[in-house]
Amino acid sequence: MERCLHMATIKDIAKQAGVSVTTVSRALNGYDDVNEDTRKKIKRIAEELSYSPNAVARSLVSKKTRTIGLIISDINRAGAKDAFAYEVLCGINDRAGDLNYDLLLFSTNPSKQMEKSYTALCKERNVEGAILSGLRLNDPYLQEVIDQNSFPCVLIDIPKTGDNVAYITSDSRIGAGMAVRHLLDGGHRQIAMINGHDQAFVSKERLAGFQDALEEAALAPRPDCVYDGSFTEDGGAEAMYQILIRHPEVTAVFCASDLMALGALRTLERMGRKVPEDMSVIGFDDISIAAYCSPKLTTIRQDKYELGYQGAQLLIDMLENRTDNRKIMLNNQLIVRESTRPLAK
Repeated sequence: MERCLHMATIKDIAKQAGVSVTTVSRALNGYDDVNEDTRKKIKRIAEELSYSPNAVARSLVSKKTRTIGLIISDINRAGAKDAFAYEVLCGINDRAGDLNYDLLLFSTNPSKQMEKSYTALCKERNVEGAILSGLRLNDPYLQEVIDQNSFPCVLIDIPKTGDNVAYITSDSRIGAGMAVRHLLDGGHRQIAMINGHDQAFVSKERLAGFQDALEEAALAPRPDCVYDGSFTEDGGAEAMYQILIRHPEVTAVFCASDLMALGALRTLERMGRKVPEDMSVIGFDDISIAAYCSPKLTTIRQDKYELGYQGAQLLIDMLENRTDNRKIMLNNQLIVRESTRPLAK
């Protein structure tokens, strides 16, 4: 016959220590009005009994669950190669754990958002606040997130703020400018761009940085040389094909993501064009594979882990009323590898 396992309770500790339940509770929760010897005795007994506090019961008393959510839009296997969401998740998870918060992961998309509101999702899952990643500017959640006042949230890469809304991003405009100036410094003047879809804030910023650098070099912006690659490898491959067919004069391409740059490299190889001898290619993100593809990709590094880490810190600071800050902007870094070179004179 199986013996029923008994989970130690606060009453068991009180009985063995010869003190009240209230004293045990205050000792375990760090109140300083408990005698130090008594506190040590209670903690020793708690360890001997393998006592584990009931998080649900504790949250009912404190009205705090110490749980935050990460809501990722359109997570799928196609994004596995860039691992962007994974690195952000690792940063969030590490900082939340450091600060004694649990993390729940939600996957969403526009159709799911029409069925269940952001507020309902947070209430249903008992989270105190959330970090949102991958939202498009036209996603149904976005306006609701900004308007609601129940659950603090941090947006990744969408510059919206409010009493309960903050955001974190890396400086895409300056980063894109760095990429294009690297090409300009190598003598390139016929430069095309493969951008992401137009419902991403970072697409608008990276296009602006591309145009900034051209204007600084006294070159007229070329809207006809900007192609939509939808932040996918296949999109980058198709955009590169269009550039080769329609703009044979182009000697360098700036891609607004490394994933699209990988697609561009694939097309160039298929078309018999050598990189960087015939075409220089520079990406954005510095995903892991960028250092291992052939040729190794020159790119703009943004710290995805830090985006998550600092985003979690910002949300928890908001939950605990420690900050009025509603915006964090991270810097980027140019990483020069093998896919770019100065234009032969």
